[in-house]
Order: sequence, then structure tokens, then C-alpha cells
Amino acid sequence: MTLLKIESLVVGYDAFPVLHGVDFEVQEGEVCVLLGLNGAGKTTTVSTIAGLLRPRSGRVLFDGKDLGRKSPSARVSAGISLCPEGRRVFPRLTVRQNLRLGAWTRRRDSKTVKRQLDLAYDYFPRLAEREEQLAGTLSGGEQQMLAVGRALMSRPRLLLIDEASLGLSPTVAKTVWEVTSRIKADGTTVLMVEQNAGALPFADRALIMEKGTLVYTGVGDELRQVNLREAYLGA
Repeated sequence: MTLLKIESLVVGYDAFPVLHGVDFEVQEGEVCVLLGLNGAGKTTTVSTIAGLLRPRSGRVLFDGKDLGRKSPSARVSAGISLCPEGRRVFPRLTVRQNLRLGAWTRRRDSKTVKRQLDLAYDYFPRLAEREEQLAGTLSGGEQQMLAVGRALMSRPRLLLIDEASLGLSPTVAKTVWEVTSRIKADGTTVLMVEQNAGALPFADRALIMEKGTLVYTGVGDELRQVNLREAYLGA
């Protein structure tokens, strides 16, 4: 079943076009990776899906419904959550406070908030160990774990993760990617934006973007048979 469908998406900043008629689908229950170099349009794509940018033309359909001009908060309520590039944790709040802010749209449902909090700690045990620590004192890897955990607190059907590996060691980046497999197994579809082709072993589907257009779409074993790094991302 198609959970997310992008149709002829054209997006830009003022007079500067970034996306030039992008089309793709993400199926429910999969991990999809959107790969590309800096400036390819990846962050613009997920920002538009999350409602932070409005398209000049084209549509974003979620579960068959056109999101149109829905606000970012309405999209969170509908089941879309964004873990932004650069983590953007609240440095003067504790780990627990950061996580609870991610559950703002469900704040009246104490059982769901508790369940999602336990789930975040289960995915990332280090967050449980640092529950009362200020987020600004965490390492870069721990802050990325916190950003992913916070995005999961709204219990999304679709989780958007923008550049999770940026600035992280290969070991920590792999830890974050491995968690996406568990997130998928627990019923959340994942769309990851990455420059790092190391995310491919954890993906069911890969999309490669160059200069605001998609140049490759592959699924399953195709991702292992084609050297996407050399073909599209540079050796």
C-alpha cells in the first residue's frame, strides 16, 4: 500500500527553483532512503512533505489524501513527523523534557506518551541513562538519538529523518540506521535523507536525487547489485 505519494512536485526559494517536477512513492512498512549530494534538493523535499515549505505546483498525498495547505502541526497530527537536519534539540532542557515536547500533539493521552517514552528509551538505552541530563551537554551522537526519539514521540505513521549521519562517526551512524529497522518492525514507515551511501544496507527502497530531479529508483536486491556510490554519488 502506498503511504506517501509525491506528484510533479515543484518547489523553490523566491525566484530560485530547487525541485523540478519530482515524482515518487513510499510504501507503507518500508525504509526508503533519499540519497544525493549537497544541494540536490533532499532537505527541500522532506521540508515540503512536513509542511515547512509550500510547493509552487504538484501534490503531496499521505494515505491517499492531498495534504494541500495543511500546517506542519496538522501534518504531525495526521501522522507525519520530522527529525530535522542538525538535530535541533533544546539544549537547556533535559533529555526527558525534550522527548515529552515531541509528544505535544498527544499530551492529553498519557498512556500513549508513556508508551512512546518507553519505546524511545528501548531504542536508545543511552537516553534512559541520561534522562535528567541537559540536552546541550550530550555528545553529537547522543543528540542525534534524542532528535530521532523526540520525532517518534508523536507516534507517527511516517518518520522523516534528515541527514542522521551528518557529523557522526561511522559506528554511531550505523547505530542510528540500525534502529530504523526496529522502527519499521514496530509499524512506522521511514524516509531517510542521506549523503552517506552506508545507509543503503538498511533500506528497502532507494531514490537518488541530482539537481532537483530523481535519477534513480531501486528496490530490494537492486540496491546491492548496483554500485550507487560510484554511479551517482562519486567514488
